[in-house]
Amino acid sequence: MVKDIYLAGGCFWGAEHFFKQVDGVVSTEVGFANGNTPDPTYKQVYTDTTGYAETVHVQYDDGRVGLKFLLRMFFKAIDPTSLNKQGEDEGTRYRTGIYYVDEADLPKIREVFAAEQQKVAAPIVVEVEPLQNFYRAEEYHQDYLAKNPDGYCHLPLELFHFAREAHPTLD
Repeated sequence: MVKDIYLAGGCFWGAEHFFKQVDGVVSTEVGFANGNTPDPTYKQVYTDTTGYAETVHVQYDDGRVGLKFLLRMFFKAIDPTSLNKQGEDEGTRYRTGIYYVDEADLPKIREVFAAEQQKVAAPIVVEVEPLQNFYRAEEYHQDYLAKNPDGYCHLPLELFHFAREAHPTLD
């Protein structure tokens, strides 16, 4: 069955490209989640006045890859202790978050969150909230790194290779 999770991991260009590499991910799209302005543009979100986080909507086949596996991959692609900053990208739009649409996913999210907290001394600042809203970003942001292979990305190239080679689990 195809399921949905929304993951904010800093700049959405690299986060989307990262998740596209994971076996079992059916589709991705980038956009803006959990803000307070109807149908925002990238230009509006960039001002950090709309409350939105740059987010990747990940659709995955839960018969091929489990949510906990995807979340563990997510934590490999972010600094979970950095508030409103990933790499050189800074601002509330770059905050990290896990936004769920199925309440039944919350125990798995909490389990992974707790396990990840054990790995770091500082508190994890990743938001865990139900998805309030999501607006698709403009077309030029979709698959940005596929369209612009030399485009900016705060994630190291090795991480994309790691995602391609990972062996998904169904947990």
